[in-house]
Amino acid sequence: MGSIRPGDQDKDRLDRSRRIDWLDVDKIERSKCAVVGAGALGNEVVKDLVLSGIKDILLIDMDHVVRSNLNRCVMFRDIDAETKAMKVDVVAKRATEMNPEVRFKVHKGRVEELDWKIFKDYDLIFGCLDNVAARLHVNSHSYYAGSPYIDGGTDGSSGKVQVVIPPKTPCLQCAMNRSHFKVLERRYSCTGTDIVFHERRVAAEITTTSVIAAIQVREGLKILSGREDSCIRNVMYYNGLLGTMDEYETSIDPNCPNHP
Repeated sequence: MGSIRPGDQDKDRLDRSRRIDWLDVDKIERSKCAVVGAGALGNEVVKDLVLSGIKDILLIDMDHVVRSNLNRCVMFRDIDAETKAMKVDVVAKRATEMNPEVRFKVHKGRVEELDWKIFKDYDLIFGCLDNVAARLHVNSHSYYAGSPYIDGGTDGSSGKVQVVIPPKTPCLQCAMNRSHFKVLERRYSCTGTDIVFHERRVAAEITTTSVIAAIQVREGLKILSGREDSCIRNVMYYNGLLGTMDEYETSIDPNCPNHP
């Protein structure tokens, strides 16, 4: 019989996580996650996933780093902006420094370029996107693939999270209204790049992105640990100025194309 020596528990990177009774750390370590968007939310989501024990991550983004990203992107440095480094490359590099056991696949382009079947290979899909059209694309394809999709978004001191678990819950499109569809072609880029229309640069700072990303990852850990019953069931809105969180009830839209 082996012996346990004082301090042995400190040699286990995830020892403190294992002490949380509902977390299935072994399952988490075997799981694969896709993160769509490597900007502010993507930085935080990847950081939290890696520190939580995820070791297999697909990272998707088409942008390079610019200096205005540095107020809210923990992985980025001045040199990354100066060299116009691709966000996915920088995030993968810095996250691997946190845990060398993590394996990254990166796609330097639009998520729409990928075959939707790729989402079948992942246990969780995280949406960290800055435009409605891409969100709906990932939402639909994740739903068809049967992979849970956890969408996050921020605007200044406010943010939102929605957890989509096919086929049990409403999807992102079910919760949309007419105003959302009016901006389907607008892209609020982290770089300010004019893609379709020239739009305002959305206000953003680190405390809001940290909160929203943490909620996204916590919801994902619940799913991986078999605690779907504890997940957010509606659309959760966070108001950082007032320090409040509210849930807005939503239901499956019988006219939504994602629910045949």
